[in-house]
Amino acid sequence: ARPRPGRGHGHGGRRWYPAAAGLARLRGGVLALLAGARGLRRRAVLRHRSFDWNDGLFDVTWSENNEHVLITSSGDGSLQIWDIAKPKGPLQVYKEHTQEAYSVDWSQTRGEQLVVSGSWDQTAKLWDPAVGKSLRTFKGHEGVIYSTIWSPHIPGCFASASGDQTLRIWDVKAPGVRLVIPAHQAEILSCDWCKYDENLLVTGAVDCSLKGWDLRNVRQPVFILLGHTYAVRRVKFSPFHATLLASCSYDFTVRFWDFSKPNPLLETVEHHTEFTCGLDLSLHKCGQVVDCAWDELVKIYTPSCLAAAV
Repeated sequence: ARPRPGRGHGHGGRRWYPAAAGLARLRGGVLALLAGARGLRRRAVLRHRSFDWNDGLFDVTWSENNEHVLITSSGDGSLQIWDIAKPKGPLQVYKEHTQEAYSVDWSQTRGEQLVVSGSWDQTAKLWDPAVGKSLRTFKGHEGVIYSTIWSPHIPGCFASASGDQTLRIWDVKAPGVRLVIPAHQAEILSCDWCKYDENLLVTGAVDCSLKGWDLRNVRQPVFILLGHTYAVRRVKFSPFHATLLASCSYDFTVRFWDFSKPNPLLETVEHHTEFTCGLDLSLHKCGQVVDCAWDELVKIYTPSCLAAAV
């Protein structure tokens, strides 16, 4: 078993390379598409299709207008477009980042087909999958970018979270960064946009905390959630409940929160034996959660706190 990391993301002079996953598992340069994963044991998960790449894959996002198309980001700095209906290699490869492409996200707002990627080269890049090169490069971060995510409300607006301890808001039509938020005194590994409030975001960091930010007044967080004992790797707002969110951590746990309550921690789930690094909440089935970890397991389940909230 791998040792637990320290509170710093780069514990002991090493950097950790956890794979992120939504509805796919990324490991060792293999993208595995999964179906029929009703149980929680490894043998209950059916591998639908897999694709090989020559470097580690760090993130994946589905196309918003084609159910067969997705994009992955890789340790060699490239992005790969895949069509799951075609058995061979990627449809296209974009190679512009000079270091690991750690995050990728497809815009969810109607009327635009835009992808944003974030890299350890401290830049974010804007892509149109129909164009063979990036449309724009966003510079300003002074550390590696761990997370880039589009606003689900505002076309052309995305957020980025970085090892420079800041959360930044960008507009693809504006010349520079719109807003810089010194959100933590530690590396920020994840951020997410509230589905019910265009001004509310959450960050998760190496300091083990989650913080909520109202873009209209960023002098103080609107909430701080404490409980994780190691770095927070991923945080996600619920698509069905305005004040619910989930987080996963290198402490092997997934935690569910309601920031509107005096005691916000609703439930702690510890069903992995190694770093829990990927997490998402289903847009289609209320209360259903998927997570993944370095124990090579993807688990799909409904925690009791979300079952009660359905």
